[in-house]
Amino acid sequence: MAGLIILLAIFFILAVVLLVTSVKIVNQSETMVVERLGKFDRVLDSGLNIIYPIIEKPRRINWKYTEERNGQKIVRRAKLKEIDLRETVYDFPKQSVITKDNVGIDINAMIYFQITDPKKAVYEINDLPNAIENLTQTTLRNVIGEMELDETLSSRDTINKKLRKILDEATDKWGVKVNRVELQDIIPPQDIKNAMEKQMRAERDRRASILKAEGQKKSAILKAEGDQESEVKRAEGKKKAQILRAEAEQQEKIKVAEGEAKAIKQVSQALEGMKGDPTQYLIATKYIDKLDEITKGNNSKVVFLPYEATGVLGSLGGIKEMFSEFSGGPNPKLSGEESDSETEIAPEVKKQLKEEYGDEIDKLNI
Repeated sequence: MAGLIILLAIFFILAVVLLVTSVKIVNQSETMVVERLGKFDRVLDSGLNIIYPIIEKPRRINWKYTEERNGQKIVRRAKLKEIDLRETVYDFPKQSVITKDNVGIDINAMIYFQITDPKKAVYEINDLPNAIENLTQTTLRNVIGEMELDETLSSRDTINKKLRKILDEATDKWGVKVNRVELQDIIPPQDIKNAMEKQMRAERDRRASILKAEGQKKSAILKAEGDQESEVKRAEGKKKAQILRAEAEQQEKIKVAEGEAKAIKQVSQALEGMKGDPTQYLIATKYIDKLDEITKGNNSKVVFLPYEATGVLGSLGGIKEMFSEFSGGPNPKLSGEESDSETEIAPEVKKQLKEEYGDEIDKLNI
């Protein structure tokens, strides 16, 4: 009886062990590769899975992986059953590469890849992460070796695209999809850094000088244009002022002429029916005004008389006769009587007129 109980207990323990080993729970975004009698059989999906004990077992993979502890990255190896199907980031250490112009630089790269076929990832390559790292380093050396230093520093996107394309094609047979490659740091030697800083400083000084010269050029051009425009505006203003002044003088002369025409017309109308010529009257009136201007001043001397003085004197006689008829008596201004008017002929003028024309002056009684 005791032996039966022991057998039942052993059987129960074996059943529990078989049950535990046959039940496999796979987490989300993970998978397992199951082998039957050492041969690939199937890939387990996420969730609860049952395998046959003893004849089936998950394939263990020996991959290198990186973990971070206390801010430091530690590279370790472990035998894993689960394969992570999520996108994985591998940060490779710095490596030295040589450019086309023989400059040694240090580059730190990161690669983002994702396992799309677990069977190929396990059976087509021994250590997938290590293989991807070595492939990335080799490809990076080839790509950088075809480029010069300046091109390397300014063409990160081009390098990333080339690396991603080459790595994606090479890792396709491993069941891996390379999504992205990033160059974190490109560090040239210290002497190259110093030369680059000097070059950058010289380039900035050159650009500053060019900008300053262009600014001075534009300033001079704008100043010249402003002076030119100012001169043009000033000339136009002067021209308009002269035109307006000429038009004003023209209008003034027109008004004066119109006034004189009206005066002549009124004189002609007033002298209608009288003896004498209105023309002689107007001439004599202008002459008397001029004589008045000549005789003004402290030293009133007659320097010259018009050439047509004889005709003027005749006009004065006509004026005397017209005013005598019009007023019924002699004109005091023309008869030589006392008058307060500023147009009375001075004695010096009468004397000179008498010397020139003799008794004709006495006949006029001026």
